[in-house]
Amino acid sequence: MPESRGRRRRKTAPRTPEDAAARTPDGPPSTSRTARPVGPNPRWYVPVMLGLMLLGLVWIVVWYVSENRYPVPGIGSWNLVAGFAVVLVGFLMTTRWR
Repeated sequence: MPESRGRRRRKTAPRTPEDAAARTPDGPPSTSRTARPVGPNPRWYVPVMLGLMLLGLVWIVVWYVSENRYPVPGIGSWNLVAGFAVVLVGFLMTTRWR
């Protein structure tokens, strides 16, 4: 089977002066217009994150142990959803932890 020819890169002129300044001679844009670097999290972030996960866990355990009477008696089985929601918020905070 014959081997196909590779594609050649077209050389095009930059559209704006900013594009011309951002391009290096080799082709890809430079990193001068990237997102700003982010620093570390505040000191309260990790305790709040862990506290939410533990609060949700305690909420679920109390709901099971009390046989659906606590923590909020009026919502019944929705206590399970509320506990998992609190745990989920704590887990989502872990994705932003630096």
